[in-house]
Amino acid sequence: MARHTFVVFTNPTEGREDEFNDWYDNTHLSDVLKVEGFVAAQRFKLSETDPPQEFPHRYLALYEVESDDLGKVARALSEAGDSGAMFISESLDRPDAIAKYFTPITDRRTAD
Repeated sequence: MARHTFVVFTNPTEGREDEFNDWYDNTHLSDVLKVEGFVAAQRFKLSETDPPQEFPHRYLALYEVESDDLGKVARALSEAGDSGAMFISESLDRPDAIAKYFTPITDRRTAD
């Protein structure tokens, strides 16, 4: 079975960050994992560094996907969101979000 990573960069709608995080953590991750092919999920927040990092998105979600038909998985996720079967909160700055699928081209390497 082929493995893929679905990478999603997001921001909350202005003034709705707490609502955004609650929805994403307590609703959205579980909803995505109900879509056939999605097997794991984890969220991240842009780290505070000195000097500060400049990046247009403050949040990242990584989803692990296992499927030999990635197109079918992508269509199922889109259909769930478009049909209303998957609730998408207005606290998500949806026009600003970036979501892309990636397929590994090397084996995973670790430090010696």
